[in-house]
Amino acid sequence: MQKIELMAPAGNFESLQAALDNGADSVYFGVEQLNMRARASINFTLDDLPEISRRCKEKNVRTYLTLNTIIYDHDLSIVKTLIKQAKAADITAVIAMDQAVIASAREVGMEVHISTQINITNIETVKFYAMFADTMVLSRELSLRQVKKITEQIEKDQIKGPSGNLVEIEIFGHGALCMAVSGKCYMSLHSHNSSANRGACKQNCRKKYTVVDQETGFEMELDNEYIMSPKDLCTIDFLDQVVDAGIKVLKIEGRGRAPEYVARVIKCYRDAIDSIENGTYDKEKVISWMKELETVYNRGFWNGYYLGQKLGEWSKGSGSHATQKKVYIGKGMHYFPKPEIGEFKIEAYDLTVGDKILVTGPTTGAKEVQVDEMLVNDEKLTKASKGDSVTIPLGFRIRPSDKLYKIVENKVEA
Repeated sequence: MQKIELMAPAGNFESLQAALDNGADSVYFGVEQLNMRARASINFTLDDLPEISRRCKEKNVRTYLTLNTIIYDHDLSIVKTLIKQAKAADITAVIAMDQAVIASAREVGMEVHISTQINITNIETVKFYAMFADTMVLSRELSLRQVKKITEQIEKDQIKGPSGNLVEIEIFGHGALCMAVSGKCYMSLHSHNSSANRGACKQNCRKKYTVVDQETGFEMELDNEYIMSPKDLCTIDFLDQVVDAGIKVLKIEGRGRAPEYVARVIKCYRDAIDSIENGTYDKEKVISWMKELETVYNRGFWNGYYLGQKLGEWSKGSGSHATQKKVYIGKGMHYFPKPEIGEFKIEAYDLTVGDKILVTGPTTGAKEVQVDEMLVNDEKLTKASKGDSVTIPLGFRIRPSDKLYKIVENKVEA
């Protein structure tokens, strides 16, 4: 089995650093408004491109700019500017669905990846887009059997992209799924005049609804199921089959998620991919990874359509099923490099020896550690409260811009 590329989401610098620190092979991100998470994440600016490129090059990580929304005439000048700036910053590739974006990227010699919004479901469509792109994301609705048939046909027919290399197939491996075919939804546009296809989805499909019979007026509440809100995709328990399907890139969804989500999910899938390569992938590890994945944001998990299910599995609630949550308690103040000690100001709640903490920041990323000892106002104590200055031994550097959280158990309704 060939080792696959692990592709991580980055909605901001905290998440970008979390992806780099936990073993991502590539990252994808949006700049300004023309991406499918224009509203859900903070997004980067044009001025951030050189820094994104620099950090990723240090780790030999590929960089993908998402320009995969519907494009109107008034967007074309912005598209060209974004692509030129991305080329100047040496960003690896552009993820696109619109021919205007594809053409603009090709004009400046940038690698193109085809977005899932194009909805590629067969080998002839792959052959067509091979004229423009080296990597293609297949439709989310395909089974692994269908995916494998496409990858085998690419090898058999020697279908190559503009680079001269065989076309690479990418699929989604983990994260939120949309009720619409490969994400092409108009519900948010109809209800709020806010287009999901322009990166401004209101996610009103995630709410609870009542069905009304228009003839009789009879109302029926859909008991305990959010029928337009699918559970999150998770492939880690059959990742060996995913690899066997011949894909080259595994994409993790989550540009709107917190940095600790990116850190935890990327670490689990990094471990899983490495385990498949070295022959240690087994049921016990899968159980352990699943428990880890359950600690961060999720709506429950299912296998998507990869194993041949006909219908989706729907969420039982509108929020997260995460078994843990973070509580803000303070901010970073100073770092002492020789003893590797971080100083924090406690601004809310208490901190006790034995607590697990999370530190996040644009350069720090997302780091978790257990507090085994600490000094509170220069005195060795087991508890700190609001207003206290705390120093804690750490294995990583902190910055004054960093935020300090306490990780606590989250009660999730069955």
